[in-house]
This record gives sequence, structure tokens and C-alpha cells, in this order.
Amino acid sequence: MQQEYQDFIIRDWEEGDRTMAASLIGSVLAEYGLSWEPATADQDVLEVEAYYLKTGGEFWVIERHNQLVGTGGYYPVQRGKKAVEIRKMYLLPIVRGQGLGKFLLQKLENAIAARGFEQIWIETASVLTQAVNLYETNSYNSATGVETARCDRVYVKQIRNQSG
Repeated sequence: MQQEYQDFIIRDWEEGDRTMAASLIGSVLAEYGLSWEPATADQDVLEVEAYYLKTGGEFWVIERHNQLVGTGGYYPVQRGKKAVEIRKMYLLPIVRGQGLGKFLLQKLENAIAARGFEQIWIETASVLTQAVNLYETNSYNSATGVETARCDRVYVKQIRNQSG
């Protein structure tokens, strides 16, 4: 997969992206006073193959001028019927406010729908106000059942009508 948005390239994660993706996510978490948790909440970034690629999910990176500036992915979860969770949707401060987050969310939703999933779950923290606003303005509904210690919000969105 490769998509372009303005001067950004969104592409499939490659093994050589592991360290930079982890560093980027860690820096965004630190910016908001949240901790990097490699043994629990962030283990999926260090083991993309096991968490995303081998389970039917995808993990993408965003580049601008050959520099990693963002990440985003999803993988199937047991929370609902034909459900996935969008995870690790992070953008560096220098690229925020340009519509990239909304574009990335729409591309993730399109990829998820194309694979036949029906529900999208997202966990986030209230301190990530731009993320909260993005989800709430894109038809994500507040739900219960936060599973990640540093998160205090969970959202769900139906992406196609369930039949039967």
C-alpha cells in the first residue's frame, strides 16, 4: 500500500522502520506526559509482524522528505463482531494541523472496510485532545471497556450494516 497526501507518503511498514517508529511514538507519548511501555501497551510496535501482519492487520508509516513523521495501524480484536482496533496513530508536532490525521483515519477506515470488518475500536487518553476531537467528529461513539492502563477513553464505530 502506498498513498500520497500533499508532500507525505503513507506506506506499509518495513522491518527497517522499527526503531524510528518506536522512537516517534515514544516522543509523542512523552510530549503529553504519557509513558512508553515496551513490555505492555507498546509491545506491538516492537513486534509489528506478530501483532499486525500475521493477524490480518496492517501497520503504516508516514514519511515526508524521507523522514518518518507518523504511524498508524490496525489489527483484529475480539471486542465485537468482525472488529478491529486502530492503534498507534501518532503524528509528530511539525506535521499536525494539515489534515493528515483525518486523511490517515479515512484511509485506515477504507482499508478496514475492504477487508470485510464491521467495527472499529480506538482507545486513547483524554490528554490527546486533538485525537479525541478527530474521533468524535468522525462518528466514533464513546464506549466502555478501556483495556490499556494509560488510556481513559474508548470509542467504537460501525463501518457497515451487520446482516443476519
